Amino acid sequence: MLAIFIAISNLNAIESTDEELLGLPGDNLDLYATLTLFQESKTIEEFEASLNDEENGINNLDLDLDGDVDFIKVVTQGEGDDFAFVLQVDILENEIQDVAVVLVTKDESEEVNIQMVGDEELYGKDYVIEPKLETPAVTANPAYSGADTVVIQNEPATVVVVESEPIVQYVYSPIYTPYYSPYYYGYYPPYYTPYPVISVNVYFGRNRYHRNNYYGGNRGGNTVVINNNNTYNNYSRTKNTSNTVNKNRTEGNYKSNNTSKRPASDSEKSSKVSDKKSVPNSKENATKSSAMDNKSSVPADKSKAKPTSKPASKPANKPAAKPASRPSSKPKGNPRKR
Repeated sequence: MLAIFIAISNLNAIESTDEELLGLPGDNLDLYATLTLFQESKTIEEFEASLNDEENGINNLDLDLDGDVDFIKVVTQGEGDDFAFVLQVDILENEIQDVAVVLVTKDESEEVNIQMVGDEELYGKDYVIEPKLETPAVTANPAYSGADTVVIQNEPATVVVVESEPIVQYVYSPIYTPYYSPYYYGYYPPYYTPYPVISVNVYFGRNRYHRNNYYGGNRGGNTVVINNNNTYNNYSRTKNTSNTVNKNRTEGNYKSNNTSKRPASDSEKSSKVSDKKSVPNSKENATKSSAMDNKSSVPADKSKAKPTSKPASKPANKPAAKPASRPSSKPKGNPRKR
């Protein structure tokens, strides 16, 4: 009887999950969980590093369908008090796909708004989410004379004061310097190692609780509108779209669990190891919140991102040694994980 009950419960959970899935590649990067991570991060570097950390279980995105999770980089756009933090994946050496954009804006009354907009290719049209904002507390009536006991219940788990979030305080502080990820196709930080995609049902179930803290998305209908169209429109003019992603979507390759069923071939796995390079930033350095740690910019020539020797302990699948001198150009070789 117990076995039957467990089987029925698991079946119901899978059916419930299937009803909420988009059938698009965005199913493998939960924007609710991603926006939570963004708000909890102290710097943009820390956000980028944490997003690509397998242990956090947030990034499960595999846009080229090679069986391994993509590296997601972050690019800053800003004008005045309005910022757009763009999440991107380098699909090929000359192909970039925007995944989503975090909009951080401040209005004339100094109120800060945060929204995340999913790319239409990955999430469908008008996929916008935002935190549930602070709600007024319920005040008991001191003149109440009824027999019932008055119990005031608040739900702090669903309440967010945007201005108090570490990343918001940092972005609007005098020490903030815009961050531009120095990483690109075939050239990644030492802390990043490609890891396998997991089942979309397992992934979705692991992160679904984040939805309690947000409005929006297009599950059940989306009534959230973009607060700052100027910032979003400025971003849209330079938005990147990959032909590879468009082709995979058109052919239905991202439907259901396809992204978690196709294993990488031996040649793909070999090319990932042989092509991988890294730049000299440890994950620990990426998470420091000081101004000096965030004063990064896109090098005029990508060859200025100098690789150095690897840490003493190296994963078995990383190359035994890195180039001792600056690369004169982007790494060449077989396409591999971004």
